[in-house]
Amino acid sequence: MGKVTGFMEHERLEEGYKPVAERLKHYKEFVIGLDDAQAKVQGARCMDCGTPFCNNGCPVNNIIPDFNDLVYSGDWQNAIAVLHSTNNFPEFTGRICPAPCEAACVVNVNGDAVGIKSIEHAIIDKAWENGWVKPLPAAVKTGKKVAVVGSGPAGLAAAQQLARAGHSVTVFEKNSRIGGLLRYGIPDFKMEKWLIDRRVAQMEAEGVVFKTSTLVGAMPDDTKVTNDAKTTISADQLKAEFDAVLLTGGAEQSRDLPVPGRELDGVHFAMEFLPQQNKVNAGDKLKNQLRADGKHVIVIGGGDTGSDCVGTSTRHGAASVTQFEVMPMPPEQEDKPLVWPYWPLKLRTSSSHDESAEQGILKREFAISTKEFIKGKGKDSGKVVGLKTVQVEFKGGKLTEVPGTEKTHKADLVLLAMGFVNPVATVLDAFGVDKDARGNAKASTDFTGGYATNVDKVFAAGDIRRGQSLVVWAIREGRQAARSVDEYLMGFSDLPR
Repeated sequence: MGKVTGFMEHERLEEGYKPVAERLKHYKEFVIGLDDAQAKVQGARCMDCGTPFCNNGCPVNNIIPDFNDLVYSGDWQNAIAVLHSTNNFPEFTGRICPAPCEAACVVNVNGDAVGIKSIEHAIIDKAWENGWVKPLPAAVKTGKKVAVVGSGPAGLAAAQQLARAGHSVTVFEKNSRIGGLLRYGIPDFKMEKWLIDRRVAQMEAEGVVFKTSTLVGAMPDDTKVTNDAKTTISADQLKAEFDAVLLTGGAEQSRDLPVPGRELDGVHFAMEFLPQQNKVNAGDKLKNQLRADGKHVIVIGGGDTGSDCVGTSTRHGAASVTQFEVMPMPPEQEDKPLVWPYWPLKLRTSSSHDESAEQGILKREFAISTKEFIKGKGKDSGKVVGLKTVQVEFKGGKLTEVPGTEKTHKADLVLLAMGFVNPVATVLDAFGVDKDARGNAKASTDFTGGYATNVDKVFAAGDIRRGQSLVVWAIREGRQAARSVDEYLMGFSDLPR
């Protein structure tokens, strides 16, 4: 695995970034990947640890020591073969995965983890550049038809696996472009969307049919979920026309903040704000796009979605950006003996935070809760002009307000980025699928009969089943669900789990 003494001889090398002043002028990716020589050195840092915890730290169980060693040896073609054996879309995860594998790396116990994500990124980019990624159509067709509802990472992974098993696969997407939250939830500066288009072209060559702007079931009138559907198809029609149906929609229902003033103009979900910019980047003409130009922006929510709002607002030219997090500020460095090999709680500063800080417009506040949105007066009546907050602390195992810490903040635009609570219920209701206590599709991940719902021939995987999660978890569930569907249709399956 790499070079036996490599982790002692070589330092971890991070991927580079283009200068802030340059990258704020556009929405293109700005990460500078490793070159061949740098990737070889980073591959050398993978130690002969005996028990590679990174494999289990990775939700798709990438065979990490093997591809690290192959990169160190210069065998890039076999490296991509190993990587593709567990991960259909490493160009997605190599860019946007938070890399739980690195948290589990044995070198990370008392040093800096192997740069697994950067090596994965280098492998897949080199594979595409050299034409090693080709369509793999099935040699024999089964005559079975499968409908996949939702074209996010779970749906795409499942569709590709099922098509390669010989089934006729049709993917239904309610929006005008394929990709789900990969397309509309992740800013282009983190992952450009031609990467999705390139995979879609490969999958079409493998026989997958994509039907966009097609809503399965119904969408409630009051939802803020992105929906470009021009055609509707019923659940009963899908069940009648297909031998199996796999539901892979996202957990798109955003968590709301029902405090006084929530109805004011200028208070929006992050998933109203972010998809609009991605659509504009793709060439769509939008009326009344939500923009942060010259505004005092407050982002409520300290996770990745909140960070994406910070980065997009900075590119718009916001006057200031303040990010609230209700939890206390985590430590800058985790307690490794306590948490390794699990994902640690620590302060995470994203490239978007760095950009805004360099512009002098960023403020991050922790242990803070919003009590009220403030209504404007006169010509600003009906608009948000600020909000009231209070500091909070843990007492008796729950968050309580700290007396005397009330404060007023100026705000022209408030973005709610507090996560997602569940999938749109009407889709599950249309199929009659049972839900768990959180409103997700109820289905197990058992080896036999996994991902099957209570409705015959209807399966569920990804965020619609497990709730809001990572792209890499969606890919895992899509792959595993594909195996279950294949086994249901054929009585056995050769697809990997």
